[in-house]
Amino acid sequence: MTNRREFFKNLIISGTAIAIFPKIALAETDVWKTEYPKILARIKPPKFKKKDYSVTKFGAVGDGKTLNTEAFKKAIEECAKKGGGRVVVPKGEWLTGAIHLKSNVNLHVQKDATIKFSTNPSDYLPLVHTRWEGMELMHISPLIYAYEQTNIGITGSGTLDGQGKAFFWKWHGNPKYGGDPSKISQRPDRDKLYKMMDENVPVEKRIFGENSYLRPQFIQPYKCKNVLIEGVKIIDSPMWEVHPVLCENVIVRKLTIITHGPNNDGCDPESCKDVLIEDCLFDTGDDCIAIKSGRNNDGRRINVPSENIIVRNCVFKDGHGGITVGSECSGGFRNLFAENNKLDSPDLWTALRIKNNASRGGKIENLYFRNITVGKVSRSAIEMDFNYEEGAKGEFTPIVRNFVVENMTAQDCNRVVDLQGLDNAPLYDIVLKNCDFGIVTNANIVKNAKNIKLENVKMNGKVVDKLG
Repeated sequence: MTNRREFFKNLIISGTAIAIFPKIALAETDVWKTEYPKILARIKPPKFKKKDYSVTKFGAVGDGKTLNTEAFKKAIEECAKKGGGRVVVPKGEWLTGAIHLKSNVNLHVQKDATIKFSTNPSDYLPLVHTRWEGMELMHISPLIYAYEQTNIGITGSGTLDGQGKAFFWKWHGNPKYGGDPSKISQRPDRDKLYKMMDENVPVEKRIFGENSYLRPQFIQPYKCKNVLIEGVKIIDSPMWEVHPVLCENVIVRKLTIITHGPNNDGCDPESCKDVLIEDCLFDTGDDCIAIKSGRNNDGRRINVPSENIIVRNCVFKDGHGGITVGSECSGGFRNLFAENNKLDSPDLWTALRIKNNASRGGKIENLYFRNITVGKVSRSAIEMDFNYEEGAKGEFTPIVRNFVVENMTAQDCNRVVDLQGLDNAPLYDIVLKNCDFGIVTNANIVKNAKNIKLENVKMNGKVVDKLG
């Protein structure tokens, strides 16, 4: 990666991370006018050479049966060797194993083209350095993967089919997804990886692979710079769908993500800097967007936060959370700007969500939302939960501060907020301004939250001056 050392030097922050801009009250300055444009100006799409390489020229057959892994590999290598361009996947159904992108290559999936990924774990070898639920390991490759590459793209109007329903979902072990926990379950492998992380086993010795049941992510650029993922439809992911890790300058645009398998998060930028997510449809059954920065020891060891993320003009349907931070956020997070987003489904738990605990720790600060439209959510419009999973069982203090919501409207949200800090780790500085929460059925939950400010906030048609 070009200037990789300088990039990571700028990213690595001490345990007492300092925000790019200080915690500030909304009345003091308008960060939407001062900081938001600066972030947006830095995020630029990669440019690719105007030359196409059709996978058919390298022996690929779009009959849905022929395995085309080698043809895709040859096309990408030839494209990269000659300075880059587009590797074009034309109309048809193209079966393949793992696709590894290289610098200056744009994988372009044309209309009526479907890339269907193999259900044979050996088609995702050799092992690669990856992250699984915030923990590092050597494992089978994500379906589309890139490591330390610059200027990469996945574009077009075709479909990426992970075949999770047909194969990978049963690895979870839940009978709901075709699993039989007495025979196949991710739990023993997950516990093994967790133990390796807790004991700080070197990553190169955390070897899993085709005989383990940790489902691969769909798209994972790892330590990449200048990434564009645009236009495609993603279905039936094994687990997390778009998962950039330790990347800088990432654009996720105009995606249609429809998949309801176990842990099918839509877009999970992890330890990434300068990310734009816009004009996407998320219908996932789990968190639609979940911003992360590593779990527990691994998050603290790597110590790279996610920062400077913009989410705008997206539609969110079924899921646990619409725009979420956590739970793997031990490296911290700062500077989220989310505007003009629509969230609506009786199967959407929460519109805006933070989940953390005393095992994760990490500082989460400077989250700004405006013009958020919520139809129906089943639990609450806003949820911040430090009791998630391990809860108070841990030695690391989770921090959330400076959470500002302007112009949020909701038709039916069960409750407006569910705010649960810990006794020794309250939530700080929550501002709701010009918000109208229509039908609110149940009482709000407010525990261990300080400095909550309301300005022109309505519940059930009446202006309120407190949430609890």
